[in-house]
Amino acid sequence: MARVPSAVIAATGLVGGYGVARWTKKRELGGAVLAVAGAAAAQQWRARAGGKAAGALSAAYLAAFAGSHPLAKKVGAWPSVLGVAGAVALASWAIADRKA
Repeated sequence: MARVPSAVIAATGLVGGYGVARWTKKRELGGAVLAVAGAAAAQQWRARAGGKAAGALSAAYLAAFAGSHPLAKKVGAWPSVLGVAGAVALASWAIADRKA
């Protein structure tokens, strides 16, 4: 069975977390999606690229989540979430998935 690339998991966590929070009107559920996907991606980052890279990518994941909020005030919620998810996915692919 093929593994899902960590870039896909990370982007799905950011987009899915926002979507779940918005559609259910329960921020906690969105946070749970964000956390589960982030943990799964971090596990793959550590296995594929090592602890330092996993730490850096995890920090980028959290920074993307936090940064999407002020960015949303300038460009809108969905463009903000999709933009930061794309940035994290690109970083994840470049650091961890490209070699796999």
